[in-house]
Amino acid sequence: MSYMDKSIDEIRQSLDQKEVTSDALFEEAISRANQYQETYNAFVTILDKKQEQTANTILSGIPYALKDNFSTKGILTTSSSNILKNYVPVYNATVYQKLEDAGAVLMGKTVLDELAMGGTGTTGHTGVVKNPWDSSRQIGGSSAGSAAAVALGIVPFSIGSDTGDSIRKPAAFGGIVGYKPTYGRVSRYGLFAFASSLDHVGCFARNVKDVAYVIDTIKGSDPHDMTSLPDDGKQYVDTLENDIKGRKLFYIKEACDLENYEHVDDPELKETLKQFFAMIEKCKQLGFEVEGVSINRELLNAIYPTYMTISCAEATSNNANLTGIPFGVRGEGNGIQEIMFDARTKGFSELIKRRFILGSYILQKENQEKLFKNAGRIRHMIVDKMNELFQTYDGLIMPASGGIAPKFGEKTDQLSDRYLVLENHMAIGNFGGYPSITLPIGFVNDMPIAINLTGRQFEDDVVLNMANQIEKITGCKDQIAKGEENHV
Repeated sequence: MSYMDKSIDEIRQSLDQKEVTSDALFEEAISRANQYQETYNAFVTILDKKQEQTANTILSGIPYALKDNFSTKGILTTSSSNILKNYVPVYNATVYQKLEDAGAVLMGKTVLDELAMGGTGTTGHTGVVKNPWDSSRQIGGSSAGSAAAVALGIVPFSIGSDTGDSIRKPAAFGGIVGYKPTYGRVSRYGLFAFASSLDHVGCFARNVKDVAYVIDTIKGSDPHDMTSLPDDGKQYVDTLENDIKGRKLFYIKEACDLENYEHVDDPELKETLKQFFAMIEKCKQLGFEVEGVSINRELLNAIYPTYMTISCAEATSNNANLTGIPFGVRGEGNGIQEIMFDARTKGFSELIKRRFILGSYILQKENQEKLFKNAGRIRHMIVDKMNELFQTYDGLIMPASGGIAPKFGEKTDQLSDRYLVLENHMAIGNFGGYPSITLPIGFVNDMPIAINLTGRQFEDDVVLNMANQIEKITGCKDQIAKGEENHV
């Protein structure tokens, strides 16, 4: 077994016993990254020089990958957009600085959907990210490269951002663990903003304990981010083994009961739900109480349009600085307006342009009441309903998706019952700033499927504890993708 296939505890032990050096781990990580880059395209930048580190923590000397929308001083940071293809920041994102202070070793910056706006991993300016389990399929997005790097065994953990499900959906499609903590638990300073009220910083790993190690390292208040939370003083890794007997979970009947779908001949959906309910029975045997709860269908159907309305509006505002003048690729023209127009025309893909146009329309004075403000009201209704349920239940347990990772070019009916709710319910975690984690539980057609667990605000320790106990019965801990290439 390669060292990069191992858990953080195992790598730490090998380093402490001097079986391997940090330099050797770095070389192994970049060797694998280069080996798989042509096939899977996980990286924008693969570093050729290891940063010096002197810290003595659990993560010291261990390589990791960072999504390329986090600012890294002196290192190319593109957000996978042509308008920033040559941008080198002059400051560090707080999460990157904390990992550097802890001695973790950055080995590369990963591909994302352009400006983090997308869920396919197909819109980055350097090309499409492919699923390590099957290169004819998507890995999901926007944190596509970060998920692929962990699934391939290039690194034991990576950092991503999550605005609607951008960590948790790629984790599901990649057969690994993806965690989005409580809003503000990890500073967003230095993260290129997509939708500020929805953006979260989180991580990928191959087991829950490794996720806890990473979040313990990067959480805490930050004077540069007024939305960051004070450190709760807990070490999440120390609470993973707490007793879960009597913990209560619920699932949404309208999304999980097969009779609620018109097209019950969908074999992927049927098998995914079958395995989901089998996992629920196992959870009950562990000591969880699990019940189905009914939620108004109209409210559930509103999740996706509400997310799109708020995120596009906030994205348009947040990215107004991408003009090609203060930084980024400079446009051509006579005068500021022509230069800006040329830079933005050439610098953004068609998808991004459409989202900005939509966001501008939503923010127009005459549209704000019926579109932007109304979306905010619906978001509030969804969060109120969740908070009401969280008075009785400790968490929401759901399939992370209605099936396996889609093939490239596969058509999706975005108005179908499955798509509107089952493929978009994880945005609830962003609406309410709830801690939320995705765990692999099995396979359908040799591709991984997963569950998602979402808990109360500020109870990151409870969510990680419940996820750790469930992980023990999945049989999917520490998975490495077994796609077309053998890992050696």
